[in-house]
Amino acid sequence: MLRPPYDRYKRLYTYHLDLRELPEINDQDFIGGWIEDNTAIFFFHRPKERLIRELCRQQNGRIIYEADLDYSEWEAGRDLSAFTAGGLSVAPLWDTAPAEIRLDPSVIFGSGFHPTTRLCLETLLKYVESPEVSIGKTLDLGTGTGLLAIAAAKKGVADVIAVDHNSLACQVAAKNASLNGVARQIKVRQMDLRTEPLDTSGVDLVIANLYRGLLEELIATPSFWQARLYILSGFISAMEPDLLAALPARKLKFLDRKRLDRWCLWVLMR
Repeated sequence: MLRPPYDRYKRLYTYHLDLRELPEINDQDFIGGWIEDNTAIFFFHRPKERLIRELCRQQNGRIIYEADLDYSEWEAGRDLSAFTAGGLSVAPLWDTAPAEIRLDPSVIFGSGFHPTTRLCLETLLKYVESPEVSIGKTLDLGTGTGLLAIAAAKKGVADVIAVDHNSLACQVAAKNASLNGVARQIKVRQMDLRTEPLDTSGVDLVIANLYRGLLEELIATPSFWQARLYILSGFISAMEPDLLAALPARKLKFLDRKRLDRWCLWVLMR
């Protein structure tokens, strides 16, 4: 995340260590980190070879990967700037353009430039603002930066639960909710959807912008299908037949299907 003296991201210095726990790092150049597949992943604004070597010595670890890259490379070659989707304006913190939502995107998925995030945002706004659909409690699964959860709260949804497995994503989402004045409406939860039970009872809307394997697991879980409305994304058109075959028969109604580039989105009602 951005902390003084930094007000934007320019270069990223990342180090992957074979550690199973994330040690505490007190360094003004530290952006954040997380554990993934028994690997500790760290990001800094500046190179930190000496700090990382000392960390390896203390923790009996070793460097398995390191890289120095421009921030735009992390964002698939894009320079993050203000954009509008579904009539809602979004901008990174360092952009001076007027915006309804301002984000610290950090190094977390969900800044709004990926097609699935854009599709989810536009679709979310359509249903939240529809007079025919009353959206109260909402689950945002794989919240990332918290953009979708914040958009829902900004449009009047009073109870939003933002879920992510990534510890840094949870910190970033909570910070962004506070920056946008909707922290009281959004509860951020770190949760592994592969191993922890998910309760969707009493939920009006579930937003699940996830990778295919996790979507397949959730679709095959009966307790997932207790909410009223679902926005599902994170898959390309070639994956649709398998996902369609996994849906519970005669329990769901297709309301919408969208596509941007190769990426798809479904809206389903129970």
